[in-house]
Amino acid sequence: MSEEIILWGSFSLFVIGMLALDLGVFHRKSHTVSVREALTWTAVWIVLAMLFNLFVYHYFDKEKALEFFTAYVVEKSLSIDNIFVIIMIFSYFRVPDAYQHKVLFWGIFGALVMRVIFIFAGIELIHKFHWLIYVFGGFLIFTGARMLFGEDKPLDPEKNPMVKFVRRMFPVTESFEGDKFFVKRDHRIWATPLFIVVMLIEGTDLIFAVDSIPAIISISDDTFIVYTSNVFAILGLRSLYFALAGIEKYFTYLKYGLATILVFVGVKMVIVDFYKIPIEISLIIIAFLLAISMIVSVVLKKK
Repeated sequence: MSEEIILWGSFSLFVIGMLALDLGVFHRKSHTVSVREALTWTAVWIVLAMLFNLFVYHYFDKEKALEFFTAYVVEKSLSIDNIFVIIMIFSYFRVPDAYQHKVLFWGIFGALVMRVIFIFAGIELIHKFHWLIYVFGGFLIFTGARMLFGEDKPLDPEKNPMVKFVRRMFPVTESFEGDKFFVKRDHRIWATPLFIVVMLIEGTDLIFAVDSIPAIISISDDTFIVYTSNVFAILGLRSLYFALAGIEKYFTYLKYGLATILVFVGVKMVIVDFYKIPIEISLIIIAFLLAISMIVSVVLKKK
C-alpha cells in the first residue's frame, strides 16, 4: 500500500509541476503559439510519455508497458477528433490566437479532473459488475457505427446546453475582455465569451470521455496504467492542437479510422470472456487502422 501511495503521489506531483511550469513560466503572458513552438512541445510530451513507458517496463513488466503504450496510442488518436471540434469552436467564436493557449490550459485541467472520476468509476464498476463490460463494448460498437454511417451535423454552439446554462447564470459581455474569463461591471460579475468557450471545451471533452474511457478500459483494467496513459495523452493535447490547426482539412478520412478503432475495441470487450485478443495484436491493428486512414486522407486530398 505504501508503494502504491508513493507511486500515485509522485505521478500527481509530476503532473502538477508540469502544469505549473507550463502556465507559470513558459506561458505566463498570453501570446500566439507558433507552429515551431507547438511541434517542440508535442515532441517533449511524447518523449516524456515514452520515458514513463520505459519506467513502467522496468517497474512492472513488459505486459504493463504494452498496455500503457497501446492505451496511449488509442487516447492520442481519439483526441485528434477532439482537436478538430476545438478548432471549430475557436473559429465560431473568433477566439484570438493569443488567448487560445490559456483557454486550452483550463479546459484540459478540467478534463483531467473529469477523467479521474470516469476512470475510477468505470474500472470499479466493471470489477463489481462484470456484465457491464458487454454494455461498454456494445456502446463503443454503436458509437463507431454511427460515426461511420451517420451524417455530420453542423456545429451550433448557441444551442449547446452548456452555453445556455452559462447565459442563465451570468450576464455575458458582447466582446472579449483581454484574456479574462470574468469582469466586474456595475457591481455585477459578467462572464466573457472566453469563459463560454472554456465551458464548451469542457463539455466536448466530457462527451469524448464517454467514448475514450471504455476504449482504454478494454485495453487494461489497471487503474494506474489507464489513468497515466490518459493523462499523458491529454497533457499533449494543447501543443498538438497548435501543431494541427490549419491542416485539419488534410485528415478528411481520419474519422473513419477512429470509428473503426472504436468498433474494434468494442468487439474486443464483448468477446473478452470467449477470446482475449493479445495486446500486441491489438496494438498492431489500431496502429494499422490509424495509419491507413491518415494516408488515404492525404493521398485523396492531393488528387
